[in-house]
Parts: sequence; C-alpha cells; structure tokens
Amino acid sequence: MRCGRGTGRSISCEGLMKVVAHQDMCVSAGQCAFTSPALFDQRDDDGVVVLLNQPIADQHDDARRAVESCPARAIDIEE
Repeated sequence: MRCGRGTGRSISCEGLMKVVAHQDMCVSAGQCAFTSPALFDQRDDDGVVVLLNQPIADQHDDARRAVESCPARAIDIEE
C-alpha cells in the first residue's frame, strides 16, 4: 500500500491491487473480457483468459466485477 499523511492525524492509503488470472482453471466463458476489456482478453485458439494489465486505481471496481462474474473462479485479487 502507498500511504501518506492526510489532514490532521489521519493517514490515507491508496491500496495497490494485484490481479492473478489462473489459466489452468479458466473455462473460456469470457465474462472477464466482457466486463473488463481493458484488463482481460481471451486467447484466440481456445478462449482462455489473458491478463492484459494490472489495474490502475480507477480500474479496481472493473477488476472486482470480473472476479465476481467468472464462473470458474479463475481470477484472484490480492490487495
């Protein structure tokens, strides 16, 4: 996490997110690429998930939606 001093005594943290796509678990449903095309794609030959980029802060919700939509639970998030 990146942390810095906020106002007063509070400390604000900008959480870093790491997305892991488990290709061996993927069933090629394509929900990740449909819900978050800036982060995920599918291989042309078999449709297995491909992680394009780690999400920047404004893509964290998109990454979470992809995790929730994956029927194989082949995507994990580490925060």
